[in-house]
Amino acid sequence: MEFLADYYRWLLAFHIISVMFWMAGMYYLPRLFVYHVEALENGTPHEMFPVMEAKLLRIIMEPAMAASWVFGLSLIFAAGHWPIIEFWLIAKLVLVVILSGYHGFLSATRKTLLSGAPPRASRFYRMVNEIPPVLTIVIVILVVVQPF
Repeated sequence: MEFLADYYRWLLAFHIISVMFWMAGMYYLPRLFVYHVEALENGTPHEMFPVMEAKLLRIIMEPAMAASWVFGLSLIFAAGHWPIIEFWLIAKLVLVVILSGYHGFLSATRKTLLSGAPPRASRFYRMVNEIPPVLTIVIVILVVVQPF
């Protein structure tokens, strides 16, 4: 994979761009769920929320997540981390797997909301909206500081 080393800066740039788009969606989708659930609870119109949620997932979040993984794994090879992976990188990858699972949770939640019954109260979505920022802070510290 030595040819990837020549493109390291490009891979890094596209990885950062992909992560930014993915995280923007991860921060915004639970907020849409809050408004969607509150509309269901109050009996107010909510027809626009399923469309917004679906487009955010399909057009922005899913491609950005896939690109984040592709460019991120390419960076591991381009930087020569493979086959020897340091602990900070393992910790980062574990957190990215957790974020990917959270993404799946959001996708499943959208499908449940389509049935018309809120799976949880709006307060729940306000609280889970804090998960991506916290994980983002830890991931950035792991990558930049490499404390382990």
